[in-house]
Amino acid sequence: MFPSFRERLSSNQLILFDGGMGTMLYSKGVFINKNFDLLNVQQPELVKTIHHEYVQAGAQVIETNTFGANPVKLKLHGLLEHMEAINRQGAELARQVVNETPGQEILVSGSIGPLGLKIEPLGPTSFEEAKGFFKAQAAALLAGGVDLFTVETFTSLDELTQAVLAIRELCDLPIIASVTVDEDGRTPLGTKPRRFTSILHQLEVDAIGLNCSVGPKTMLDVIQEMQHYTDKPLAAQPNAGHPRIFQDRTIYLCSPDYMASYARKLIKAGVQILGGCCGTTPEHIAEIARSVKALQSVREIPSRPLIQVSEDCHVEPVPQAEKSRLSARMSRGEKVVSIELTPPRGCDASGILAKAKVLHEAGIDAINLPDGPRASSRMSNQMLSVMILQQIGIEPIPHYCCRDRNLLGMQSDLLGMYAMGIHNILLVTGDPPKLGDYPDATAVFDIDAIGLTNMVHALNHGYDLGKSELKQPTGYFIGVGVNPVAVDLERELKRYVYKVEAGAEYAITQPIFDVEAFKRFLDQVKDHRIPFLAGIWPLTSYRNAEFMNNEVPGVEIPDTIMQRMYEAEKAGRGTLEGVKIAQEMVRQLAQDIQGIQVSAPFGKIELALEVVNAL
Repeated sequence: MFPSFRERLSSNQLILFDGGMGTMLYSKGVFINKNFDLLNVQQPELVKTIHHEYVQAGAQVIETNTFGANPVKLKLHGLLEHMEAINRQGAELARQVVNETPGQEILVSGSIGPLGLKIEPLGPTSFEEAKGFFKAQAAALLAGGVDLFTVETFTSLDELTQAVLAIRELCDLPIIASVTVDEDGRTPLGTKPRRFTSILHQLEVDAIGLNCSVGPKTMLDVIQEMQHYTDKPLAAQPNAGHPRIFQDRTIYLCSPDYMASYARKLIKAGVQILGGCCGTTPEHIAEIARSVKALQSVREIPSRPLIQVSEDCHVEPVPQAEKSRLSARMSRGEKVVSIELTPPRGCDASGILAKAKVLHEAGIDAINLPDGPRASSRMSNQMLSVMILQQIGIEPIPHYCCRDRNLLGMQSDLLGMYAMGIHNILLVTGDPPKLGDYPDATAVFDIDAIGLTNMVHALNHGYDLGKSELKQPTGYFIGVGVNPVAVDLERELKRYVYKVEAGAEYAITQPIFDVEAFKRFLDQVKDHRIPFLAGIWPLTSYRNAEFMNNEVPGVEIPDTIMQRMYEAEKAGRGTLEGVKIAQEMVRQLAQDIQGIQVSAPFGKIELALEVVNAL
């Protein structure tokens, strides 16, 4: 009877995994636009051939060809209905290879990779939903007969945790949990080794480690740091260096000898589980196997004192009343007024600065600055916010949207803006580029407004995306957008609740023209109520009303108001009627809101100031 995986771990045996499955499929002519997991059912003999090659090279554990075979990724390829078959067959193929190799101690590990989407707190997918996706894949792998699981190449520790929890709800088989790091030794979200090692250590897994992304040199550096924060067995499955493109083919330049030399160094650093990831082949594994065999009986197990790393942040957040003048007034229950000005298209800010000065002298509390409204190309509202604050003295509320920036760029912007004195912010998802000046521009949308709210809330509490503590927290007064007359109102209500739970402190609505609809919305969110600033737009003409009603997302103007604007336009007083309607809105809403945000249509601040008088 061969020893189990846990028995091998407990007896301090070195355990050798296989190398890159995708690399080998690619080398055998499978194009990268092909779904590699589907080959389990379409070309099973090809998959088995690769497993055999790794076994012959000396691998003691072979991983199933199921890294991307979760429900989310398979659905993108139209293969969701084949999910169970692909995973079960992936495990059965590996098991067949083991059965066809008598006399060798080969185990089968079920490979589970990331879902390929953002989960909470940065994405809309909940922990429970993520766990359900992983559970479906793990159940199919179990049915195929795996001996253990490898949860690998994760960048999000929250997502990895859900994968582990999903497996643990199904079985007690061994689990190896691996994250991937960049050249700086941190995860792509910036989590330091001491932090992610501490988190991995607390999971109900048998071994933790690193795989993919980097070559053996960087992996060795990180492993040497990890060993100070855990006493669990360590795993290392590096790439064969960085990929290079040569004659339209992707190649990895680390030779088998080079990989084997670092395998010896990794073993001496305390690694018990070795293998390879992208770019590694049976030739690499064969060389590593020789190192494993040579060091199996003579290796020294380094002492690894366990250092507990607290996950608690010891930074005191800025109280809401102290974040800005605007937050102070709202904290005291006072009514506030913001005027929205659209940044100019060119680089001349003199006009908007002059208007800001007039508004400041008129006693307006803040200037609201959209971020590329309707996906148009305009002056940076961040830079304009700094100019308005420094040159005029009135507080800005820059919108910050998710459309144009990735996660790391967002964090950099947010830290920089706060350092420049911008402490109010409105977080929005943003209009897609197809609505704007450059419809072929590429949108990012790494996260939406809910994830962004979570991010800013974390910065306010002293930690960044990588869960690393900041020496000084930000103190943003977090605002979010809301549309009380959304077409899919149920979805809008859910998103509003999620934003509040994520840390939103006030909400600014889309322009309101239906008072009763707004009051119904308020009633529906009474259990998650935060201060509301009602969006007010003084219509300038019937044509303007038609445009707003038909072409501006989130705006709905009742027929009665459209008729009033039509009749007023015929009488030559369209603008006067538009201001009158806006003033009526303010008076009717006054008891239910903590302030207003008045748009200055076409930059006409005099119309906005007339509306303000109604408050």
